[in-house]
Amino acid sequence: MPELPEVETVRRGLDKWVSGRRIATAEVLHPRAIRRHLPGAVHFADVLAGRRVGAVMRRGKYLWLPLDDEDALIGHLGMSGQLLLQPAEAPPETHLRVRFTFDDDGPELRFVDQRTFGGLSVSTGGAVLPAELAHIALDPVDPLFVDDAFVEAMRRRRTEVKRALLDQTLISGVGNIYADEALWRASLHGVRDTSQLTRPAIRRLLGHVRDVLNEAIGQGGTSFDALYVNVNGESGYFDRSLNAYGREGLPCKRCGTPIRREAFMNRSSFSCPKCQPRPRRPL
Repeated sequence: MPELPEVETVRRGLDKWVSGRRIATAEVLHPRAIRRHLPGAVHFADVLAGRRVGAVMRRGKYLWLPLDDEDALIGHLGMSGQLLLQPAEAPPETHLRVRFTFDDDGPELRFVDQRTFGGLSVSTGGAVLPAELAHIALDPVDPLFVDDAFVEAMRRRRTEVKRALLDQTLISGVGNIYADEALWRASLHGVRDTSQLTRPAIRRLLGHVRDVLNEAIGQGGTSFDALYVNVNGESGYFDRSLNAYGREGLPCKRCGTPIRREAFMNRSSFSCPKCQPRPRRPL
């Protein structure tokens, strides 16, 4: 699933190419793509026609496009969603789900989603912050993120540190890839209990999370396949900088020990057995 760097890369592209334009039509080609818009496809198209798009915003892994009537178009990429800018004459993509045209006859915006886990919806009155996203925490690259509050909340959480990093109500935008990368940099195993971490240790970890996210944003995110691309169809290249994630059996770049893979919440965690030893459990 695209994480913060991938979604932020898409947001920047949308802000450059879509902000300030007026939607002419919104054509729904697959109802599942707007399943969260309960009034249905006809209402979705009608409420968007003629609306001008403002500066594109993001909260965690969600995007929203403020509209000039104070509503907002919310987007989530799911596992394979893509928001692409395409010339009107370009042939439709195999998995094209929603198509937007604009009154300036410029490039169309197309929502393409192979697995249909992503989706779009309209949030009434959601231009500033959609109510549907209000429960999601700020992310660590947001200027309003408060480090002290995060440190104290994490110490109170009494859970495994990787689970805390993936908790979108505590800190948003961090997924499996960037959690593993930050934990590797911090020399922490993901099952360590948050209540046992000192405040300085949590601050160091948060610094690594922020650094990893910013570096990944700078490289356009991480693309392991053709499913994640930016609005121009280009892949990110942060996968070349990964130290832990997906590197099972390869030497740790810090100590040379082969990276291990462990099961974690129906997915995998990657870490160095030497640099990130599992904490000892009480007998």
